[in-house]
Amino acid sequence: MSRAFVKEMDGGEREELPELAISPHRNLVTAEGFEHIEATVRRLESELAAARVADDRPTVARIERDLRYWGSRRSTAEVVPRVLNPDTVRFGCVVEIQTGSGERVRFRIVGEDESDPARGLVSYVAPVAASLLGAAPGDSVTFRGGEAEIVRIE
Repeated sequence: MSRAFVKEMDGGEREELPELAISPHRNLVTAEGFEHIEATVRRLESELAAARVADDRPTVARIERDLRYWGSRRSTAEVVPRVLNPDTVRFGCVVEIQTGSGERVRFRIVGEDESDPARGLVSYVAPVAASLLGAAPGDSVTFRGGEAEIVRIE
């Protein structure tokens, strides 16, 4: 096993720095998601240069590992153009659903690296997104253990 990328520990011991896991799913991204990947690679390249100047080996190892991840994500990214006025739920759409209690929830279906449920961004491989893909306004879906109706797709 290669020991090229390791993290120094107190006492001179070295611990391997694990690689970041790459999803087995297609790397679908929105245009904004691809811009985020590009910006992350640029930021990491800048941080790597600074860490090398500072001879900060643990930081260099971490950044190189992160660059391998984001470089892979950039090279495998499949940018999915946004569809205007979609009839059914598709990747990149904003979906509004209404639960049986009248609660309305909006979220956008995005790529895995873009996912941020607290901001209403849900990965296309998440169960709720998978249940919505292909559905149309008026269709019912399972949501939070109950039923919800799709009220709008943007």
